[in-house]
Amino acid sequence: MDQPLLLVGCGKMGGAMLEGWLEMGMPASQIHIVEPYEPMAEELRGRGMGAVSSQAALPNDFAPGIVLFAVKPQAMDEAAPPFAAYRSPETVFLSIAAGKTIAYFEAMFGDEAAIVRSMPNTPAAVRRGITVATPNAHVTSAQRNNCGKLLEAVGAVAWVDDESLIDPVTALSGGGPAYVFLLVECLTQAGIDAGLPPDLSAQLARTTVSGSGELLRQSDERPSTLRENVTSPGGTTAEALNVLMADDGWQPLITKAIAAATARSRELAG
Repeated sequence: MDQPLLLVGCGKMGGAMLEGWLEMGMPASQIHIVEPYEPMAEELRGRGMGAVSSQAALPNDFAPGIVLFAVKPQAMDEAAPPFAAYRSPETVFLSIAAGKTIAYFEAMFGDEAAIVRSMPNTPAAVRRGITVATPNAHVTSAQRNNCGKLLEAVGAVAWVDDESLIDPVTALSGGGPAYVFLLVECLTQAGIDAGLPPDLSAQLARTTVSGSGELLRQSDERPSTLRENVTSPGGTTAEALNVLMADDGWQPLITKAIAAATARSRELAG
């Protein structure tokens, strides 16, 4: 990008993205950050970035190419409006806030503002996230490409043209890490109930889930094939899968959970 990047908010997700940008070679001097927490802002300035407490503290001639909102959705009504000052055909507004629609930002910045709505997930902290993004009609191909590069710094990126798909995306990949962590909790407790010492059961569950995820990431095989590779006919794994894959097993329960989360995402979007 020829123009500077403005990051609004440097919490967990914003901070993870920032580290990804620096790792991929973006000059610190190109990154400007609005971060009200002064100790954090001071640390960022010490690393060569232009960190200020509010939009009003930015230079009068400041002209960002991308304004990326990484503040909590409940803080957006207060945090975002001052950045309407940067509305121009050369600037794209990129949001990673759940539940805040393109229409929400168009109402704030104007119908002709270039806006990209995206939904990342927390494995971004270890560069293993996935983000789904959708642009409005005013986003140019160059702006879409630049936004994609920023998001790719913390993992994979997929684009959709239908904004309504962001709701099931939020339910599946946005909340997905929590479901995986719950699986680890459940496996741990099941191991304890079966007689394993708590520490050993926790180690087995944690390492099995993380290792299986890495195997899946590196493999070209379908998940079903990997599952079948572990399952010996008539063996112990097959016995467990008879329970988990029954008519009242995991699939209907997970489908119900994703449907509930999708509905809630639509409610929050208004």
